[in-house]
Amino acid sequence: MEFHVRYETTKNIRIYENKKRGFVIKYLMPVFVCRFVLICNFVSVMFIGEYQHNIDPKKRLALPSKFRKELGTKVVVTRGLDKCLFVYPAKVWKELAEKLGTLPMGESTTRSFVRLMLAGAVEGDMDSQGRVLLPEYLKEYAGLDKNVTVAGLFNRLEIWDEKKWNIYKTKAEENTDEIAEQLGKLGIY
Repeated sequence: MEFHVRYETTKNIRIYENKKRGFVIKYLMPVFVCRFVLICNFVSVMFIGEYQHNIDPKKRLALPSKFRKELGTKVVVTRGLDKCLFVYPAKVWKELAEKLGTLPMGESTTRSFVRLMLAGAVEGDMDSQGRVLLPEYLKEYAGLDKNVTVAGLFNRLEIWDEKKWNIYKTKAEENTDEIAEQLGKLGIY
């Protein structure tokens, strides 16, 4: 992480965010009537690709070697959407959990989603061979047997039963034109 500091005279307090370049915090210090500017540049984690792996008899899954450095030694595994498991680096998980903690608890759908994500989560250490232990309740939730697909999806990994992943992927591939149209309407594609 890289920090730059400079001082400027101002009367404004602003926070600017730019996901590609980092963020800028401008804070008015009334005693000195100057602005403290902190510019923080960081490289975000990005996981891409799909890999076939096996769960061993001790319920351990070796995560792809390509991802191990970015994951660090501590990861969080939790219930994901579409009956898969999500794997987050501990730092990314902390940021997500903080966001989930700010959601309005008065809505039942929000409570259900937060419970799904947080109560089902388990923090684990990757061993020297890049393996993490998958608790039985998470294996059951995702319907995992021995053969799994580990898919990289930007800031997280998803663990799918290999057969379910192939079915899901086939359905998604059949709808790529519709998906592209929807993304186009959002200005993404």
